[in-house]
Amino acid sequence: MKTVLSTLNAKYIHTSLSIRYLKAYAAPDYEVELAEYTIKDPAMNIVTDLHTKKPDILGFSCYIWNIEETIKIIKMMKKINPSLVIVLGGPEVTYDTREWMESISEVDFIIIGEGEQSFKQLLDELNGERNFSAVSGIAYRENGTVHIKPQRNKIDLKELPSPFRFEEDLSHLAKRVTYIETSRGCPFSCQFCLSSIEVGVRYFDREKVKDDIRFLMNNGAKIIKFVDRTFNISRSYAMEMFQFLIDEHKPGTVFQFEITADIMRPEVIQFLNDNAPKGLFRFEIGVQSTNDATNELVMRKQNFNKLTRTVTMVKEGQKIDQHLDLIAGLPEEDYHSFKKTFNDVFALRPEELQLGFLKMLRGTGLRLRAEDHGYVYMDHSPYEILRNNVLSFEDMIKIKQVEDVLEKYWNDHRMDETIEYLVSNVFDSPFEFFQQFGTFWDEKGWTRIGHQLEDLYKHLYDFLNNSKSDDIEIVSGFMKYDYLRNQKYKPRKPWWTDALSKQERSEIYRSILDNPLLLGEEFASKKFTEKDLFKHTVIESLPFNINHYLKTGKIIEENSFILVHYDSIQTKTIVYYGLTKDINSKVS
Repeated sequence: MKTVLSTLNAKYIHTSLSIRYLKAYAAPDYEVELAEYTIKDPAMNIVTDLHTKKPDILGFSCYIWNIEETIKIIKMMKKINPSLVIVLGGPEVTYDTREWMESISEVDFIIIGEGEQSFKQLLDELNGERNFSAVSGIAYRENGTVHIKPQRNKIDLKELPSPFRFEEDLSHLAKRVTYIETSRGCPFSCQFCLSSIEVGVRYFDREKVKDDIRFLMNNGAKIIKFVDRTFNISRSYAMEMFQFLIDEHKPGTVFQFEITADIMRPEVIQFLNDNAPKGLFRFEIGVQSTNDATNELVMRKQNFNKLTRTVTMVKEGQKIDQHLDLIAGLPEEDYHSFKKTFNDVFALRPEELQLGFLKMLRGTGLRLRAEDHGYVYMDHSPYEILRNNVLSFEDMIKIKQVEDVLEKYWNDHRMDETIEYLVSNVFDSPFEFFQQFGTFWDEKGWTRIGHQLEDLYKHLYDFLNNSKSDDIEIVSGFMKYDYLRNQKYKPRKPWWTDALSKQERSEIYRSILDNPLLLGEEFASKKFTEKDLFKHTVIESLPFNINHYLKTGKIIEENSFILVHYDSIQTKTIVYYGLTKDINSKVS
C-alpha cells in the first residue's frame, strides 16, 4: 500500500521533523513519500497534488496552527477516494483522541503521542493481518466502535535512525529552517505547556547528533534550530555541544536554542562570550511573566533576578541575539500586572520581545482547570483566551494593540535610537508608548494594510503630532538619523521635507572638501569631489548635538549634521558625524 505522509507548515521556510522521523523509522520495510505544504496554500491545490500521488495510506501531522485546514483536506480526500486510509498524529490529536475520532468520521486511525513505533506497527497491520488491537498507541474503529490502545514503553531515542539523510531534502537545506532535537521531555511542570505532561528528559545519542549536524552543515544548512524544551538543563551536555558547534561550525550557519535563563551559570555565559563567534548562536528565552504569584499558580519556577543576570551578561558579550517571550492572560495577571511584566522585560532590551497570548492547549493542566480562573476561550484552534476573571476582553484588545507596533518598531530594529529616546524620555514607560501608539495605529486602520518603510516613519510622526509631544523636533531628528543610517542605498525621496536647500548643502560640502580630515582619515582617503558627495552621500541637519548624545546619552539642543556615504561598490553605509559650528568629528 502506497504511503504518503503530509503536513501543513506555518511558513514555507519551516520543515516538519516529525514526518521525517516516521519515514526514517519505517524504512527499509516501507517506502514513505513526504508531501509538505503551508497553511496559506489553497486547499484545492493541496488536494489536487496529493491525489496525483495516488496514496493508499495518507497521514497528517497535526498542530494547533494547521488542524482546521487539515480537516478540510481530509474531508475532500475521503470524498474523492472513500477507500483511502487516513491517519492523524501529532500533539493536537494526541489529547481528546476519542472526541477527534467521533467528530471526524473520515479519520481511520490516530497515532497517540510519540509515533515512530506505533506508525511502523500500524503499517505492518495495514499491509498484513489487520489486527489493530496488537498495535499500541493508536485509536482505531472496529464495527463502528472507537477503540483506544495506550502507548507502552517509550522508544529508546539512541536507537532512532537519522531523519536528515533523504536525498530529496538536500537541495532545500540552505533555504529552509532545519529542526533538530537532542532530547525529548522537559524537567518542568508549567501548566500551560504540553511538555509538562511528559515526565523526565531522555537524550539522543550525542555522537549521532554531532554526525547529523556535520552532515547538515556540509550540505548547506544555514539555520539549525534545536527544539529541545530546555537545551541547558544539563550544564555538562550544553557545554559539550556549545564547544562542538564552535569548533566545527561553517561560516554563515546559525544555531538557535530554547534555554532556561535563570539556571544558566555565569561561567557558561562567560565561556560563550569569550569563544563563540558573533552571530553563531541565538537564544530563545520564555519569561512569560514576572509576577511570582502567577508563576506559582502555573507551577512555573523562575528566578527573575538570575534570569536578568543571564540576559544582561549575554547582551554585554555582544555575541548572541536573544528572543524573549511573554504570555498575556496567565492566571491572576491583570492588565496592570501585565504592564509591569512587559516593562520589567523590556528593560533588558532584548533583540526581540515576543508578545503572545495564552492558548488553552488540549491536555494541559490549565485547560483542565480553566473554570478555576474564569477562562473563556475559543472553541477552535488555537484555543486562545478571550477573557478570564481578572482580564476582560477589552483588556485583551488593548494588549493586542501593543503586539503589532512592537513587532514593527522594536523587533525589526528600523529605528532603535528613536524608540530608545521615546521610551526613556518622552513616555512614562515602554508599555505606555507601545500601548498608546498601538491604539492610535488600530484606530487608523493600519493593522489591515501593508506598509512601506517610509510609511512606518510617517505613521510614527503622525502619532507624535497627534499626541502633541513637546519633543517632536528632537524625535524627528532621531528618526532622520535612524532612517539614513539603516539604508543600504541612497534613498531617492526621504519621508521628511528637506531642511537644507541645495545651495546650503553645496556650501557645507565645499567646507568639508577644504578640510576633509575634519571627518576623519577614512573619509579624507576617499578623495571625494563635490559631484561625488552630491551623488553618493546625504547630509542632514539635526536639532541636537548628535556627537554629545552618542557619547553621553544626553541632549544638547544645538544644530549638528550627519553626512551619510552610501558605498554602492561594497554595499555598505558609513555615517560621519559633525557639528556645523565647532566640527569635532568621528567615524562610525
